[in-house]
Amino acid sequence: MCLFSYAEDPDPDEQAPAGLLFVPVRTQAAGPVLRVFRTPLGERTAVGFTRRDLLTATLGAGQPVIPLAEPALRALTEPLGIGRLVVDPVLTAPAVITGPLYTADAPARAL
Repeated sequence: MCLFSYAEDPDPDEQAPAGLLFVPVRTQAAGPVLRVFRTPLGERTAVGFTRRDLLTATLGAGQPVIPLAEPALRALTEPLGIGRLVVDPVLTAPAVITGPLYTADAPARAL
């Protein structure tokens, strides 16, 4: 006997609207330009954050941002062929190494 009722569980593909998002942009002479990212499989995706502190934790404090509603962000990316929107992603790339990977007097660092 199942103890849980699944009749009212939403379909995973039917997500609730995200509402107002903090969207990362690049600053250009003509104004802000939406940043587009890639998923681990290489698919282009728009990115939005529900809170500014989540954006700062993922992309850094110096990242320019504009507030956009989810439908507005989707409307901007649809003509570019971008159908995916990732909300509150976390950065999974390895940390950037500054300086040389090796020197004559030190062994190479493992990546």
